[in-house]
Amino acid sequence: MNLNTITELKRPSSLADIGVWRDGYSFLAGGTWLFSEPQVAVDTLIDLESMGWTSLSATESGLEIAATCRVAELHAFVTPPAWQAASLFHDCINAFLMSFKIWNAATIGGNICMSLPAGAMISLTAALEGVCTLWPQNGPPREVSVVDFVTGDHQNVLQHGELMRSIHLPASALAKRAAMRQVSLTQLGRSAALVLATVAEDGSDFLLTVTAATPRPIQLRFTAFPTTDELRHALDRRLPLDAYFQDVHGSAAYRQHITPYLAEQIRAELA
Repeated sequence: MNLNTITELKRPSSLADIGVWRDGYSFLAGGTWLFSEPQVAVDTLIDLESMGWTSLSATESGLEIAATCRVAELHAFVTPPAWQAASLFHDCINAFLMSFKIWNAATIGGNICMSLPAGAMISLTAALEGVCTLWPQNGPPREVSVVDFVTGDHQNVLQHGELMRSIHLPASALAKRAAMRQVSLTQLGRSAALVLATVAEDGSDFLLTVTAATPRPIQLRFTAFPTTDELRHALDRRLPLDAYFQDVHGSAAYRQHITPYLAEQIRAELA
């Protein structure tokens, strides 16, 4: 879609080049949502591609993902063999409802910043204990976990004019065993529930992440591998009916029913 309200395109090489943030500014990364509908309140786009950030950087401490990294780049990335949980990269990307055009344009940071319940990159980075680095307009960079970054449907902790720089996935999370289950009401529909879990090789530190079924990511951590009853009771305590998301892609009652079912499948697989 052509945005006929745009009068200026900025291509900064640093945060300082952006200047003082004002109403009418909008960051541009992949633009797959930005160009999907009119943006009548926006007159200036700030193209983050000119920042020149390295999309993916693997080190001993983990994986650094630039906010501007394309979904296709993450899908093609070859990870170290020790990072067993990197299998979730393909699983979560394949859960996307998108065409090849979106696949090659959408960014990891953009999907997280949209903060939709069914954001597959939110699911991925939350399950792998991701930490976002944010650049405020005034002040030093700050770090926020992905789980705490998303606060609700289309809601997050970004302040006025604040920029997401990157997401760090720790090597300790990437080295764990992992499993995922996803369900939609239609074959190619948006996720009604997307549930993931990781666990250490010795069965400790079992981390269950519930997304799509809830307005924001919800995590349950067990120091020892849970039994079927322990997992179900923990889910029931943490997620009563009114904690589930409801829209045309699934009722709250349906999501409350299916989430423990998927969680138990994952528990049994990782056992």
